[in-house]
Amino acid sequence: MQWSVSKSWLPVILIIAACTVVLIVYWPALSAKALVIDDDQYLGRNNLVQNPSWESTRRFLTEVLKPSTVRGYYQPLTMISLMFDYSIGGCENNLMPFHRTSLILHIANTALIIVLLYLLFGQIWVAAAVGLLFGVHPMTVEPVPWVGERKTLLAAFFALWCLVFYVIYTRKNDQRFYIWCFVMYLPALMSKPTSIPLPAVMLLMDYWPLGRLKWRTVYEKLPFFVLGGVFVVITYISQSRTSYAVLPGQYNPKFVPLILCHNIIFYLYKIIWPVNLSLHYAFPELLNMSEPMVLAGVIGTFILILLLVLSLRWTKGALTGFSVFFVAILPTMQIIGFSNVIASDKFVYLPSVGLLMILTSFVIWLSRTSYVAKAKIWGVVLAVSVLIPAGFESVATRRYLACWKDSVTLFEYVLKLTPDSPIINYSLGYEFQFQGRLDDAIERYRRALQVDPDYVEAYINIGVALEMKGQLDEAEGHLRRALQLAPSDANVYIDLANVYQLRGGFDKAIDYFKEALKINPNDVEAYIDLGIILASADRFGEAADCFRRVLKLEPDNEVALDNLARILAKHPQSEKRDAAEAVGFARQAAELTQYRNAAVLDTLAAAYAAAGQFDKAVAAEQAALDLASDSNDEELAAQIAKQLELYKQKKR
Repeated sequence: MQWSVSKSWLPVILIIAACTVVLIVYWPALSAKALVIDDDQYLGRNNLVQNPSWESTRRFLTEVLKPSTVRGYYQPLTMISLMFDYSIGGCENNLMPFHRTSLILHIANTALIIVLLYLLFGQIWVAAAVGLLFGVHPMTVEPVPWVGERKTLLAAFFALWCLVFYVIYTRKNDQRFYIWCFVMYLPALMSKPTSIPLPAVMLLMDYWPLGRLKWRTVYEKLPFFVLGGVFVVITYISQSRTSYAVLPGQYNPKFVPLILCHNIIFYLYKIIWPVNLSLHYAFPELLNMSEPMVLAGVIGTFILILLLVLSLRWTKGALTGFSVFFVAILPTMQIIGFSNVIASDKFVYLPSVGLLMILTSFVIWLSRTSYVAKAKIWGVVLAVSVLIPAGFESVATRRYLACWKDSVTLFEYVLKLTPDSPIINYSLGYEFQFQGRLDDAIERYRRALQVDPDYVEAYINIGVALEMKGQLDEAEGHLRRALQLAPSDANVYIDLANVYQLRGGFDKAIDYFKEALKINPNDVEAYIDLGIILASADRFGEAADCFRRVLKLEPDNEVALDNLARILAKHPQSEKRDAAEAVGFARQAAELTQYRNAAVLDTLAAAYAAAGQFDKAVAAEQAALDLASDSNDEELAAQIAKQLELYKQKKR
């Protein structure tokens, strides 16, 4: 009886052991501070992520065909998960909450892979060892410290649950597990659409190792294919509307087999020999047979196909497992162009399940060969084939994680591998700009534009950097070039508006803000900036409308509350002046700032005064004066003191 209990606990013990090793290896990821390429969309400039609420959740879920805050496809669950991390303290200066969630997901995915391999092949020791190999592999690093790649981890989490429930369904023939399988497919798609091929993966698993492929098993996948088809349409429309999607007919069709051959061998090479890993693998300058990597890809692919076909004489496993890998990675193979890289480590994350199936099957077969069985060297075989490589992988993973210490370290590492990459030069410049190193930033942007003269983001950011240095004419020139290249980019109009605002050209600035809001009518910051400019131009009615629009989008926006209250309280010429309403908005702003903001309390005092409540106005203004004095803001304190005396006189 004791042996039975021990045996039943063995899978749990091995899974915990493997996950513990993954946790130890990945521990440095928790302190990584690098922000990468598109992280500003997912975090730095994403108003919905930075304002956790049911309204933000609703917009993430309902903006299906044209997401407003992230360029690219529909991925609401990813955005909601990032918003949750933001709500518990995550921000650009504190990435720990994001990395903690991502590491938990990676460890959970490692456990799910072990469970899946155990269910498929029935050998827990092998499943745990191979799962560990996945968990510590350097090519799984990228999604953990890269904030924007939460989608890869989250989609894999739900996709692996989908496959686990599917295997249990095939073993038990229990419709409840079929339903759970379908239920898990939906959130996988809503996290990242690369999960679309899962029904085809299940069919391949029906062929091997489940051995149940029949017409009935094809029919049972029809609901999955229908749902996947819906997300194909959603993904293409949302991607093409907010970023770009290049169909094969829009470029030379001969590139398709060359890209496929290149990537197949490239990925296998990196998986087997994971050195010089990078977050950016640029397209070859010449996508033809004169490029060594393309030639190697074509030759290697033909050899691989020949070996896989020959392997059918002994096993279905090699061809089927590789087919699982190929089908799962196909959406990211750049047949439909959606990225400026030809390959990426993160694309291998979920598809690697197919290769892990082959490895598991091979190790089990090896353990059952007559020599190994007679010599009783099963432990040696397992160690040599899986555990020792896992040890080397762990060292490589730690070294790669060290590159993610901060953005400058990461981009300088990548630039050593690809010194002419426009996007990496741009990204390094962006980080320099964030640190206030404007000259270094401008140098990187200029380098990016030398390589790619049509790089819109580089024009935008060099324009902003020059604006920050006060070189407004040159800044305007770069921003106008960006506007020519991207006439529908709202950020360009906003940056041009800022340039004209600094010059004192308020009418022009207002026009550009309005153009930006036509493109993105839900941009809270743009409404606030426009409202402030309109108020400074004495167009108080229009300014009030802007702040009211902000409050429809974000009812607790303290800046909008304060400015609207100030307009309603202090400017009789505003047609919408309402002292009682001003008091309500001002009190709400004061509550949000916990009555610790002198300027907000000054507004509250003005609102009370406009309503004729001078005793409350005096009390609020006195509190404002105390705060301003404590903060040594002499100019603000002087203004508040003057107002305080005025309210005291009216109180008398």
